[in-house]
Amino acid sequence: MQLFHTRFKLPGSEWLLAALAAVCVSAVIFWIDLSPRVESDFFFSPEDPQLRVAQEISRRFPAPEMILIRAEAPDINSDEYENLVRDLTAALDTVAGVSAVTSMATEDGRRSPVWSRLLLTPEDRATNIIVSAYNPDPADLIPRLEAVWEPFDSPNFSLDVSGVPYVIELIRRNLLRDLVLFSSAAFLIFGTLVTVVYRNWRIVLGTISTCLTACAVTLFVSHLLDIKIGLLTANIAVIVFVLTLSHIVFMTSNWRRCCQEPEEHNADPVGAAVRITLQASFWCMLTTLLGFLSLLIATARPLRELGIAGAIGTLTAIIVTYGIYPTFLRCIPQTGRESARRFFGKIGSFLPEAYGNRWLVAIVCVVLVAAVGLRQFNTDPSLLSYFAPGSDLRDGLALIDSDGGSSPLNVVVRDPSGITIDTDEYNRKLWALQNALEGDSSVGSVISPAVLLAHARMQPFMRYANWGTLLSILESEAFAATTQSFIRPERDQGKYFIRMREAGRTEDREAILDRIGGYVEEAGLETQMLGGSYELQGQLGQLISSSLRIGLGGLLILFIGIAFIVSGTVPRTLAMFLCLCGIPITVLGTMGYLGMPVDIITSPAANVAIGMGVDSMIHLVMRVRRLWPKSATAWEAWKSAREQMWQPVLGATLIICAGFGIFSLSAFPPTQRFGLAVILGTVTAATMALITLPFAVNIKRDRPGGLQHTT
Repeated sequence: MQLFHTRFKLPGSEWLLAALAAVCVSAVIFWIDLSPRVESDFFFSPEDPQLRVAQEISRRFPAPEMILIRAEAPDINSDEYENLVRDLTAALDTVAGVSAVTSMATEDGRRSPVWSRLLLTPEDRATNIIVSAYNPDPADLIPRLEAVWEPFDSPNFSLDVSGVPYVIELIRRNLLRDLVLFSSAAFLIFGTLVTVVYRNWRIVLGTISTCLTACAVTLFVSHLLDIKIGLLTANIAVIVFVLTLSHIVFMTSNWRRCCQEPEEHNADPVGAAVRITLQASFWCMLTTLLGFLSLLIATARPLRELGIAGAIGTLTAIIVTYGIYPTFLRCIPQTGRESARRFFGKIGSFLPEAYGNRWLVAIVCVVLVAAVGLRQFNTDPSLLSYFAPGSDLRDGLALIDSDGGSSPLNVVVRDPSGITIDTDEYNRKLWALQNALEGDSSVGSVISPAVLLAHARMQPFMRYANWGTLLSILESEAFAATTQSFIRPERDQGKYFIRMREAGRTEDREAILDRIGGYVEEAGLETQMLGGSYELQGQLGQLISSSLRIGLGGLLILFIGIAFIVSGTVPRTLAMFLCLCGIPITVLGTMGYLGMPVDIITSPAANVAIGMGVDSMIHLVMRVRRLWPKSATAWEAWKSAREQMWQPVLGATLIICAGFGIFSLSAFPPTQRFGLAVILGTVTAATMALITLPFAVNIKRDRPGGLQHTT
């Protein structure tokens, strides 16, 4: 701890540290790849069983990724429309990386059982163009495709696009935009906020330099540990900026108080402020660290990566703050200290003491009402919820979804008796399953061995061929690439490729998948494997739900020990624990009432809010313990502590809210929801610290002037 008490002060040392911050930031910008990484398997690690099943399906039934372009026109039967479809098809087929392009210009979609399901739309006002590519890099392929299709897009030939590679590229672009926007906005907003609050250029320079250094070190260490910028870690710079600012706010507040009482602190206000703040900061850091580490129990890779990056940022924030920021305070001349004394003054009680219990009852009622909303929060949101309502992209995806589904699902089936697909019995079962799936409102288009064989039977001279002959033709070199995507060479297993509908879905994916499994059994077949984006997102929803229960539960249990060490008494520990429980209940319950989906990006908000919001509680309780020996009663200690701490508590709350309020600038709804959830949790935590905790601990007290000890 003595490391932080050194009196480093050289002429111009503040400028040396500011230059160090600039060097760190420059090193990160020029040496580290900050472009976000989003892949088709990004939600899971290669060793996860959920992803291994999907990979095994791809190995057994190799198939290209599909990008679906919906082309709508007033009259799709006109020559003009047919010419545009033909020209666009030919242009797309020349793009490097594209293996095939299929449209009404290449196939007779009105006669083929296969292409009628893929190329036609129910209302006959649009047709689809399908671009196939094996193992595409979305960041490389999609821009080239856009350069081709964008000149064709017009009011009379409207194009909407869907497909896993396209959605992945759009998410990556949103993250990149947020990374650039948030970094710039954080610098401007926090710089302005600190300037208005402190009105001292050295404090402003020190705050910005310290925060930028902490962010740069976090990104550099994360890079060394091979943690890429991804779905959640794209926001890590803002999170570290806020974490560092929180330490700075409380240290600056204590420094001002020490400037006011120099004799009591041996005329060294900076050293005294460091000593006073460090102990509370350590416990705040530990709770935030545990909040991020609780994400490591999750199976979803983005949550684990945020947990690691957040833990690095938490440790970096406290080390950099106490290693750098005190130097800037020491460089402030006596005149600056005098102004700090005048700025900080005594104030009356923050809340009317006579109404304390009423405030307590009101807050408890709010938490209980929020608890009812926990039954409504949704961890299995629609794919469309990742994009802003009313946007062209969201509307286009909704159109494609209503036509034939937008989320792919693969179902591998076999006959339990061991018969092969080249038999009449197996084909009857395949068609029974085909019809059952197409009759389900959650299912869009379905391509299976049944329709593939029906397509083959329509070819010349194949009308009366037996199943074995048809399969032999389909397995020939001319058709092998398509056939192997649906039928195993052993002819024992078949794959159903289903485009699932997302818009208007009210059931969990798990329930829908169970129903599909029931269709397989009713058809006399058995399910070998389930995979695809739809199934993986269903698994992800279950993982999010379990990680919330286990992670938050474990975090709250761990906090009991920290609360007891910080508070020193069982009643205060119990009160702190109950107040902390109110934070996730309020956040998640409110999200349930508002119908806000708890997706992979939003889900860690409760953990982050607990870790960051509990700072106020810890600093307040530590101040109570310092004031306790000088106070006549318990309530006087709490009252004085609250009078001294309300400014830094509200200041830290304002900073956190401003930091995560930056997320509202995102065009990516999950990021907006994440910011809103953290803001809600932070405001709840400040309310718990300044109102609920003091009155809960001192609930048995007389009118002002006749207070009792209760702790």
